[in-house]
Amino acid sequence: MRRGSSKRELAAQSEVEAVAAAKAETEANAGVTAGQTGVDSGAAGEPESKAGEEQSQAPGPGPEQPCAEEGDARVAPRRPPTLHAHKPKPARDLCPHGKPRVKGSSCRRSVRRRGAGSQRPVTVDSSKARTSLDALKISIRQLKWKEFPFGRRLPCDIYWHGVSFHDNDILSGQVNKFPGMTEMVRKVTLSRAVRMMQNLFPEEYNFYPRSWILPEEFQLFVTQIQMVKDDNPSWKPTFIVKPDGGCQGDGIYLIKDPSDIRLTGTLQTRPAVVQEYICKPLLIDKLKFDIRLYVLLKSLDPLEIYIAKDGLSRFCTEPYQEPSSQNLHRVFMHLTNYSLNIHSSNFIHSDNASTGSKRTFSSILCKLSSKGVDIKKVWSDIISLVIKTVIALTPELKVFYQSDIPTGRPGPTCFQILGFDILLMKNLKPILLEVNANPSMRIEHECELSPGVFENVPSLVDEEVKVAVIRDTLRLMDPLKKKKENRFPDIYMDRKYRFSPVSDRISSLKLTLSRLPIVRYQQLQKPVAGKEDSLDSDLAPDSSPEAHLPSICLKQVFPKYAKQFNYLRLVDRMANLFIRFLGIRGTMKLGPTGFRTFIRNCKLSSSSLSMAAVDILYIDITRRWNSMTLDQRDSGMCLQAFVEAFFFLAQRKFKMLPLHEQVASLIDLCEYHLSLLDEKRLLCSRGGSAGSRLSQGSSPQGACPAAQPVVGNPPLRTNGASKCSYPR
Repeated sequence: MRRGSSKRELAAQSEVEAVAAAKAETEANAGVTAGQTGVDSGAAGEPESKAGEEQSQAPGPGPEQPCAEEGDARVAPRRPPTLHAHKPKPARDLCPHGKPRVKGSSCRRSVRRRGAGSQRPVTVDSSKARTSLDALKISIRQLKWKEFPFGRRLPCDIYWHGVSFHDNDILSGQVNKFPGMTEMVRKVTLSRAVRMMQNLFPEEYNFYPRSWILPEEFQLFVTQIQMVKDDNPSWKPTFIVKPDGGCQGDGIYLIKDPSDIRLTGTLQTRPAVVQEYICKPLLIDKLKFDIRLYVLLKSLDPLEIYIAKDGLSRFCTEPYQEPSSQNLHRVFMHLTNYSLNIHSSNFIHSDNASTGSKRTFSSILCKLSSKGVDIKKVWSDIISLVIKTVIALTPELKVFYQSDIPTGRPGPTCFQILGFDILLMKNLKPILLEVNANPSMRIEHECELSPGVFENVPSLVDEEVKVAVIRDTLRLMDPLKKKKENRFPDIYMDRKYRFSPVSDRISSLKLTLSRLPIVRYQQLQKPVAGKEDSLDSDLAPDSSPEAHLPSICLKQVFPKYAKQFNYLRLVDRMANLFIRFLGIRGTMKLGPTGFRTFIRNCKLSSSSLSMAAVDILYIDITRRWNSMTLDQRDSGMCLQAFVEAFFFLAQRKFKMLPLHEQVASLIDLCEYHLSLLDEKRLLCSRGGSAGSRLSQGSSPQGACPAAQPVVGNPPLRTNGASKCSYPR
């Protein structure tokens, strides 16, 4: 009841009495209209009427019916016409307890919760989906979600972009692109990121061909190749040149010598990467092929990686021969790009997953398995390659992420499907060719009906793989499922419900059964499964809406295998230090003041490394990296320049260790000093609040709060300091 004067209370009380009298009169005359019932329109999904809004009269001869709250499926008897002059207000102004309804009251909310019969569908904005639209529509239809193909004024749960994070300005929900991912997987940036990891862990990152970045490393490329030829005159290498911003095989060509005239033309046009060409690939049906695997980066911090259990294999359309001066120009023999080979007269469209010029990766594995190949070893090597590549990409992705979505500001959460192009060598070792931020999700191909006349024809092979990837990505990112999982355990927070999880009890039961004889275990296995199902069904809030869907085709590989790969995340820890000292939100480059603060707070300056030497180091490295990068939006030190400076400081401080141990030792030292600094700041903040409370007591003015006990807080380590001061 609203707070107000006594007149309002008396009016509300008289209104309750009038409605009660009308209700009694209705029950007395119920025989006139026995059997006549009406269902509330709210149960059929009608929108909730606003308070004070005029109610439209129901069609038919019956009298006006009260409108219940949304989701209220109660069956109410029709009220016959009465003869008295007083007409009560509709029951929509009353709560279920007969009291006047107050806007936003708990009664309204409780009715809505109890009456909610079904969960609302997840909403997906597909207005920017572009080429992945068809596969996305099929996925949404299979999930029974709601699509908004032209956008929506209200926020959606998921936004599906076709190109980049910036396709839309989004402040909430989830978007299928990470900021900066397109820049990070370009040929030059990817090569730099992997090379940085190769400097630290050369053996672990030998799955990426040796690369040189043009034009700045052209002279280095020429010098190194000449040195190898002088040592081994029989060595006749082949190199592949890839333009930095190229896609779908555009601008790629092969060369045998750095003096090739085409390479000179590339140096004058755009940046590129030149790599050693893999001359001995694995062949099937005498054809070279590569593998397109789909990788879901579900989260950046904490890092979560999923790999699709199936992918695509794209075949060349001419029998392979090792490169020579006579066949370097034959792209249908050396390049596996689908967009190139589709124009070959030998390209075979097939709806069979194990034939044609595009097949499923699972069909390739089956064929290799029939020849005695250890498929588990192949998969293990591929998973290792994917995890290590993502670890190389995440440091700079974090910098992009904090720039576009700073901590504390509203913004969406991100996920992204990446396309990894992998080549298997003759010895079955996987080689990373490139990573695609926007892998094609088209599920049709062009078919030439007559010369110059093309028609889009469905591709069953593409649909089988790509629809499953998109659908199961959406299932993993389902926001309503996450809310339900987070809310459900609250039911059992009471002491009497605190018992071990069902999975733990079932696993212990299976462990006990495994100790029984095999025959006895097989006899008991089926009843145990039934018991497990019954327990789960008792605990589950409702039946699973995904019961009609196949099992998820995406397999988690990180953090599942985190223990095996966490030692590689040194650059990731350096990125955390870099972000900490950026200072201004939204920037991506570290200024000279931030670099000096980093040196000072981490206690890295000494008699042999003065702050003047620190300034010179900052200027030299920053100037060189700014001359190499195309992004000149901000002035300052980029992350890669910071990493180089960090390497220099680590080699200077820990001289007798390998590089990765030097870097790890310096990171540990920096994190230790920063943790002490954070502890002192926390102590000051706690002591300051306590000092303000005790300022009227006996504590002297100006005394450090850290030197006095704080009631209710455990004493923190002060390292013998009697005053609370930040290191200078």
